Amino acid sequence: MTFFIQPRAVFFKPLAILALLFLTGCTSQWTFPPMAVPLQPTLQQEVHLARIDQLLARNDLSDDARAQLHYERGLMHDSLGMRDLARLDFNQSLSLKPDQPDVFNILGVYFTQNGHYDAAYEAFDSTLELDNSHSYAARNRGIALYYGGRYRLAHQDLLHHYQEDRDDPYRLIWLYLVERDWKGETKAQQALAKRKANAQASGWGWQLVDMYLGKLSEREMLEQLASQGEDNELLAERLCEAYFYLAKRYQFQGDKDRAVALYKLAMSGNVYEFVEHRYALLELNRLAYRRP
Repeated sequence: MTFFIQPRAVFFKPLAILALLFLTGCTSQWTFPPMAVPLQPTLQQEVHLARIDQLLARNDLSDDARAQLHYERGLMHDSLGMRDLARLDFNQSLSLKPDQPDVFNILGVYFTQNGHYDAAYEAFDSTLELDNSHSYAARNRGIALYYGGRYRLAHQDLLHHYQEDRDDPYRLIWLYLVERDWKGETKAQQALAKRKANAQASGWGWQLVDMYLGKLSEREMLEQLASQGEDNELLAERLCEAYFYLAKRYQFQGDKDRAVALYKLAMSGNVYEFVEHRYALLELNRLAYRRP
């Protein structure tokens, strides 16, 4: 799930082999989890970057045009995992043209990733002041509020985001995560089941909902993923999501070691633009900080 682009991988080396303990029924066994070939920069991306560099070297560009090019180059750097270069481009774009809601939105995501929650709230507020219909800023602010421990406010944002599209499984999932930490597992599961019953539930994301509801085991989910064709990019994206949300479940259950392994797996496919990749890194940093 991308972080702000309407519906449609940083410092970890690709995990060549990682054995992970999966529970199967009443017994457990060691097995190798499904993996995708880590995504690599494409020729088109590299050519696009080179063209933007050439255009930015010109002296006859207006500030608006230069701001737009910095923004586009920032998105390219971001999609390739070059976050520091991306942030430089986004800041340069804002200095040339301050009224860009999309730039404030992505900077808010960066602040959230780094644990700078107050700065993230301000960035998302700026986005919504410039464009009050920017629903992904409300979603991202809700996630920032969730990580900042402000569950009531997070719930307001994520509930509003859910109400805009009740058939999007990821909107249900993030509401569930907030409600689980805020109100407890039982109430959160009841609300999740009710929302699913009222939705047109079709597509891959609903398998994640079923996993949280206990209707689909992690083994069944991963076996289904591993057997879904030969599209490596799609496999990398879905594994990124599956491992992140599995990690969130194990983390809630207090199994930090397994959560850490799964967050690393979520990042292993280099799906840099996905929310799940971005916040897997945040989760790892938070878990490392909390360890004795």
